[in-house]
Amino acid sequence: MSAGAHTAAAAERPEARDAASVLAAGGGALGIELGSTRIKACVVDAADPSRVLAVGSSEWQNELVDGVWTYAADAVWSGLQAAYADLAADVHRRHGVALTGLAAVGVSAMMHGYLAFDESGGLLVPFRTWRNTSTGPAAAELTDLLGVNIPLRWSIAHLHQAILDDEPHVGRLSSINTLAGWVHHRLTGRFVLGVGDASGMFPIDAHGDYDRDRVAAYDACAASVLGGRSVTDLLPAVLPAGADAGRLTADGAALLDPTGALRPGAVAAPPEGDAGTGMVATNAVAPRTGNVSAGTSIFAMVVLEQPLARVHTEIDLVTTPAGDPVAMVHCNNGASELAAWASLFGAFAAAAGTPMPTDAVFETLLGAALSGAPDAGGLLAYNHLSGEPIAGLDEGRPLFVRTPDADFTLANTMRAHVHGVFATLAMGMQTLADEGVALDELFAHGGIFRTAGVAQRLLAGALDAPVTVGDTAGEGGAWGMAVLAAYAAAAQAASADRAGLADYLRDRVFAGAASVTVAPDPADVAGFARYLSHYRAGLAVEAAAVTALRTGGIRSSIEGTA
Repeated sequence: MSAGAHTAAAAERPEARDAASVLAAGGGALGIELGSTRIKACVVDAADPSRVLAVGSSEWQNELVDGVWTYAADAVWSGLQAAYADLAADVHRRHGVALTGLAAVGVSAMMHGYLAFDESGGLLVPFRTWRNTSTGPAAAELTDLLGVNIPLRWSIAHLHQAILDDEPHVGRLSSINTLAGWVHHRLTGRFVLGVGDASGMFPIDAHGDYDRDRVAAYDACAASVLGGRSVTDLLPAVLPAGADAGRLTADGAALLDPTGALRPGAVAAPPEGDAGTGMVATNAVAPRTGNVSAGTSIFAMVVLEQPLARVHTEIDLVTTPAGDPVAMVHCNNGASELAAWASLFGAFAAAAGTPMPTDAVFETLLGAALSGAPDAGGLLAYNHLSGEPIAGLDEGRPLFVRTPDADFTLANTMRAHVHGVFATLAMGMQTLADEGVALDELFAHGGIFRTAGVAQRLLAGALDAPVTVGDTAGEGGAWGMAVLAAYAAAAQAASADRAGLADYLRDRVFAGAASVTVAPDPADVAGFARYLSHYRAGLAVEAAAVTALRTGGIRSSIEGTA
């Protein structure tokens, strides 16, 4: 650990209530997050949400179907039920009680994308996730029309692209939603969305609602299709953190827990996106704070003091769950390719007769990365499984590239792959630096940071900024959503003068939390700068691979000659 590392002193907490008693009395707050590869569930003590009482999860994967990244609708509900069942089993295993009641519940999920419904609530087309980059014409047209960057993955871009393409379902469209909003609707019957998630559907104004002027501009643009409606008639109502978003209904409880053990009635928090829960999980909701969330995608959120001076296509303007403005640097490709390499090495270990748990494989490989050359010895890793707008790519092809004279070692290989996770993020963050955006604290969370001192140190070098990781770095968004659920229960129970979200997090959640901050090592900073320079030059190779290697083409050719 560098000389800049320190551990925050843990404050003394009141004596904890017995966890079994809390759960048996229905005092838990449940957070569920539908991520790109895992659906996670986390229950905390609603009176002290820093206490994680049980966790659960299930795995799922997106599919590329007819050129569209999607998840089957049935997989949403089966995965949700599996994660909850795993959580309930963990409650019983740890505490010897059944999970039959909750004080609060909240749902978060991957942001953006397009879920289109008819008047009866039926899906009109398969779920189009944030990963799709087929909305270029719509995003460009809307960016010009609205005077703010509209990224490819935003819901309004997907809607407008469907209009431009004259898709048949548009004429039957009654509403659109995000994944978190859809699940919340099924659990509570309320067609609402947290402001952070809503800010990835359509631009939000300073009052925390859809921007009226931009709504009017879009309504005029799409008048022939909207048929006298406003675009806001299609969108969920916007709510800030802590607002009344309904309660878990009997149908919702049965959907979540088909065994019938779970009672309805829990306070429901406004559903949020994974970006918002990441900010909560890292206590980065106040101006001049920021966080980096690393998973299938990787993104940085920086809470702004003032608007940006110019429109930047690599920067999204979104909000915190409380509605404060945020600059978001979003990269479609995060740690999935690194995980694929770890799986390969894990398979080799098993074949060699020394099988290793997945966490041990990651710990070994990430540990090796620390001994690699700061610039990865001339090796380059491109983690682009899908398109990457910041890098100018409509599609992705994962590549591992070296020149004949590169230093091809295990340590440099893993260093290159970790650098590859952070490379496009660093490109986007440079734009914020050029805008003069001030940042006092940068927090990081996600599974890659569970191996202490590796990804954290290399991220500090990549961004040339101190990076803090807390005790909850590996808990991620499900814990952040559980905190928002507890906040909603507390806010609705308060008769007056309820705490703002930033104060609640500071005083009720993170007051005694341990954290470690690592300052950038000058050698790491210089080495990553060299790596990034080579990485930028090598993007031409990546672009050529997209052109030359069509998805499924090699496999089809092989199968055709079999």
